[in-house]
Amino acid sequence: MLNQWIFKRIDNSALIVFRIIFGFLIVAQSWGSIFTGYVKNRILPAKFTFNFIGFDFIQPLPGIWMYLFFILMGIFGLGVMLGYKYRISITMFTVMWLYTYLMQKTGYNNHYYLLILLCVFMMIVPANRYFSIDAKKNPELKSNSMPNWVPIVFILQMGVFYTFAAIAKLYPDWLDGTVATNLMRSKSDYFLIGSILQQKWVIWSIVYFGIFFDFLIVPLMLWKKTRKFAFIAAVFFHLFNSVVFQIGIFPYLGIGLFLFFFPPKTLQQIFFKQKDFYDQGEIHLPKYKNTLIYFLFIWFAVQLFLPLRHWFIKGDVLWTEEGHRMSWRMMLRNRGGYSTFKIVDKKTGKEKIIDKKDYLTSRQITATATKPDIIWQFAQHLKKEYAEKGKDIAVYVKAYTRVNGHDAKLLIDPEVDMAEAKWNYFGHNDWILLYDEN
Repeated sequence: MLNQWIFKRIDNSALIVFRIIFGFLIVAQSWGSIFTGYVKNRILPAKFTFNFIGFDFIQPLPGIWMYLFFILMGIFGLGVMLGYKYRISITMFTVMWLYTYLMQKTGYNNHYYLLILLCVFMMIVPANRYFSIDAKKNPELKSNSMPNWVPIVFILQMGVFYTFAAIAKLYPDWLDGTVATNLMRSKSDYFLIGSILQQKWVIWSIVYFGIFFDFLIVPLMLWKKTRKFAFIAAVFFHLFNSVVFQIGIFPYLGIGLFLFFFPPKTLQQIFFKQKDFYDQGEIHLPKYKNTLIYFLFIWFAVQLFLPLRHWFIKGDVLWTEEGHRMSWRMMLRNRGGYSTFKIVDKKTGKEKIIDKKDYLTSRQITATATKPDIIWQFAQHLKKEYAEKGKDIAVYVKAYTRVNGHDAKLLIDPEVDMAEAKWNYFGHNDWILLYDEN
């Protein structure tokens, strides 16, 4: 029964249209990083890069090579969109985007992580079997069908991130409007809509529409009677996010994913009227079926574990940040504060307060007051730099952090030598003070 459900052949119009949309958007993401100044202002000015821990060997390319990197990434995106050398194009884009993602986490965004997951799916699905250069050059490749597991994996992944995004919002600062108020206050200078966004009815609409949308959008899209209304709500939701939060391609990527909920016949009639509609419902069991099933089982087991892992780590993730990333905790809080890094020469006892402007960009300086892992990485960088000068130093940090506008409190134990502190990948780091201990 499972094999019949997963490997039943259905019309592939949804996948083909999504491939074109996906390809166009990753081109926009790649080349837009150049034209919007992301490469110039975010990547190149940094003297020190905050990689994901364990990936320090991934560093920005010097000068013009970083621009060429993003240009090439966009070219591979074009290959995806046009279905040209598709497997090579999507694989190379995935590798390059993963490189970019692991290289710099100062501006971490859950949407960047989502793009990696979608890239992996796009690497394994038969997205170039129709309306592609590959299919035109090789007629044997052409097909108007795909296995049913293709839309299933996209819908399941959407179910994961929307559901956990909703669950994460069920905490006091979201429910009482604090987060939404803070978010909208920063948009008060927007042309025309700035003052409207400050209205109480807008704030409370964001609070409850956000929760109910995340909880219900996938079930409502699955039910035929509510699908059209849910899709209209989804388009409004994502366009609102695009205008207000200016988060690049991702609202449009979100809209594109809803293609997989619509009947194949509807999509074929809208986008490919000349295409023969596939409705034979054959069941083809490929040689790789067991491998695919095991892969998807492990994949979604990991996807369920990552958003839950913070429950197994001591402390509140909202404060400690341990277990925050890759958990769909989106737009849940704003963090601010300040920090000082004091180095002590262990031999002479001489002390010095580090001027972070000598090392970091303004965005990185903010992160060193609010992100424990980034604080630890900067301390390790200072230790290494002074060791190269023949000096053995201790690094002590005073970081006062505030979450959602509440009182600033000590985040890091100021008595701990952060140069000697170890990073715990899987549990709580004792040098991170718990909120109720401050």
